[in-house]
Amino acid sequence: MADFISPGWSYYIAIVTIVSILFCVWLALSMAKSRHTAGSAGTTTGHVWDGDLQEYNNPLPRWWLGLFLITCVFAFVYLLLYPGLGAFPGLLNWSQIGQYERERARVDEVIEPLFAKYLAQDVPAVAADPQARAMGERLYLTYCVQCHGSDARGSRGFPNLTDNDWLWGGEPEQIKTTIREGRTGLMPPMAAAVGSSDDVQNLANYVLSLSGGGADAARAALGRDKFAVCATCHGPEGKGNHALGAPDLTDRLWLHGGGLNAIVDAINNGRTNQMPAFGEMLGEGKLHVLTAYIWSLSNRPAEAGR
Repeated sequence: MADFISPGWSYYIAIVTIVSILFCVWLALSMAKSRHTAGSAGTTTGHVWDGDLQEYNNPLPRWWLGLFLITCVFAFVYLLLYPGLGAFPGLLNWSQIGQYERERARVDEVIEPLFAKYLAQDVPAVAADPQARAMGERLYLTYCVQCHGSDARGSRGFPNLTDNDWLWGGEPEQIKTTIREGRTGLMPPMAAAVGSSDDVQNLANYVLSLSGGGADAARAALGRDKFAVCATCHGPEGKGNHALGAPDLTDRLWLHGGGLNAIVDAINNGRTNQMPAFGEMLGEGKLHVLTAYIWSLSNRPAEAGR
């Protein structure tokens, strides 16, 4: 309600709401006044069905009217205390954001000391603690499972977290930075820089040959020099660059699918991937435990006490 482009809409909604409730009150009171005497036949609307089935126009029972008036009074009180009348925030100044922040503060007050214990330890030590891993798994299932899957193996366009192929680096601090700040991976369309469609095919074959993917050797040889436009990000040997999130082209792990056609499509159309930032949502304690859990998926930390 606070996002109106004009205050006039706020007044309009408030007036319509109040007038509607007042009309309901007037209607209920007017119905309460018109009552037939006990034992009389009452009045009918004139509608008759099946020969003798008549529709009467008797007033509603007083108990029903009483309950209806109570709901009208409740509506007035509610709209005075809470948001509802246009942009009026209510006398209690209640908001969903405020309620969420208060509840979160109460939860943090209880759980932060537990996370603080792990925050004082390095990531491998936290990853070796069974209780911390269980906590990290629950955090993963809350914040990460939607994209990376319940088994953390990802899918087309979403990285596998259980191997050691990391776009932005797999060291604990690199993983923590990825979760905290998010990542945006961008490969621009490169067809214009490469040349003709034949040049794109030659370059795609050369890229495919870097991982031993069964490329056409003759075309790959022709596309070798064209790889210069890719080397800026992927490196002269195609091994990628963690600082840029550029993938290693020499392995057989393909985020958007391997094969010649997929490589040609990537050169022609580019790729864009984005991971949102979770740092503010998690806080340092949860971030540290989640980092340890994700790091443990591609490492084998020795369990504490062994």
